[in-house]
Amino acid sequence: MKTLYDYVLKLEAILAGLFLMLMVGLLLLGGVARMMQHPLNWTIDLATCFFAWAVFLCADIAWRKDMLMSLDLVTAKLSERYQRTLLFVNYALIALFLCYAIYGGTLLAWTSRSRTFNGIPGVSYSWVTASIAVGAALMLVTTILKIRALMRSDGVPCAAAASGEVA
Repeated sequence: MKTLYDYVLKLEAILAGLFLMLMVGLLLLGGVARMMQHPLNWTIDLATCFFAWAVFLCADIAWRKDMLMSLDLVTAKLSERYQRTLLFVNYALIALFLCYAIYGGTLLAWTSRSRTFNGIPGVSYSWVTASIAVGAALMLVTTILKIRALMRSDGVPCAAAASGEVA
């Protein structure tokens, strides 16, 4: 299972970088084409799709590496026990929000299935809205692994810890 997860992480990083580069390239191509009096309307729509996917994939990468902005002015003054409790509560709230985002993103992708891009007729806008559900699912997995690591560090037994599996 860990090998599959490692493969997903590598694929996620490759896709995130590729989508960012494609987005920039498409915007540049669209701008140059417009300057030459031959606008390519589909470049903006495709760049929007790549941007949405890149945002959610990069958000998971940043969340996994603890690279997101955080404020610890209040928590730094608490005892270590309360800091850990607050961290666990924070992870639980994040997990609940991500479950809602998966539900909402799936529902949005379903309801937008008949909507098409302005510049790309025949291609469903669900390709953009599906990024919400997929990105939230990836971040939920990351959050669950963070909760499991926190429980392990507190000495709380869990099934993965008993089997010797490492996150």
